[in-house]
Amino acid sequence: MGQRIVIPYNKELEFEYGVADQLSPLIRRVIANNPGPFTFHGTGTFIIGRGEVAVIDPGPLDQDHVDAILKATEGEKITHIFVTHTHRDHSPNTELLQPATGATTFGYGQHGADRGLAVGTGTGDFDYQPDIKLKDGDIVRGEGWTLEAVHTPGHASNHLCYALKEENVLFSGDQVMGWSTTVVSDPDGHMGDYISSLEKLLARNEERYWPNHGTCIEDPQAYVGALVAHRRDREGQIGRCLEKGLDNIEALVAEMYKGLDPRLHNGACRAVHSHLIHMVETDRAACNGEPTPEALYSLPG
Repeated sequence: MGQRIVIPYNKELEFEYGVADQLSPLIRRVIANNPGPFTFHGTGTFIIGRGEVAVIDPGPLDQDHVDAILKATEGEKITHIFVTHTHRDHSPNTELLQPATGATTFGYGQHGADRGLAVGTGTGDFDYQPDIKLKDGDIVRGEGWTLEAVHTPGHASNHLCYALKEENVLFSGDQVMGWSTTVVSDPDGHMGDYISSLEKLLARNEERYWPNHGTCIEDPQAYVGALVAHRRDREGQIGRCLEKGLDNIEALVAEMYKGLDPRLHNGACRAVHSHLIHMVETDRAACNGEPTPEALYSLPG
């Protein structure tokens, strides 16, 4: 169904759980032991700087992972804890790491607030509230490091990437992952926002990306360009399926994702639903009421 978009994934990653790897002069990473079909090997927690250091994404609620972070920074002081977004594999461990360090926490804000979600809607971490809320373009400085917050809604409405000025790299959270495409799921995720955020990153000039899942992305402009092309191709596929009379998400997924790992089926359904919401909003698809997962869809007109 159309020309296949090739995304240059890199699934090679050598590491040991509980052990910090030195990735660059300013960057270390410890990977949490939470592997899965949506987390790959697990959530990478980044440690920035030396002496007085920052942590990006403490990970899932896991005392063993906190112990690994503290061991990696023994003799140093964690002064800042940054969160990219409030999915449960990224922010909950702040609850354990902050009391152990006294660090100040930074992030965009409460889960789903920009989308008007009631507390408890979906599976986000509604308990996380940063001490200091960051908006797009805000700069935070520490001992030998400078981070710029880059608001990239789409995967989550409160998603931030962080640009490390001293090394001209971007911590891309789940906005751009090294091993797979990103799940975009209603109600907090929004495909139109996600694509716009990818285009926003295309306008930047960081030399490489460090995602929380997967390894370093060495040519981010080409990689992000392929992600944008992939999303546009998916919407073209959906349009052609609607033209053939396939009118529901299960039928669309069966046609578009032949041979899909069954563990990823629900994620594919959520992605197609997000695309359909965006297409309805932009008058490229229609549905028999609200664009819910159960709705019937068609071409407009």
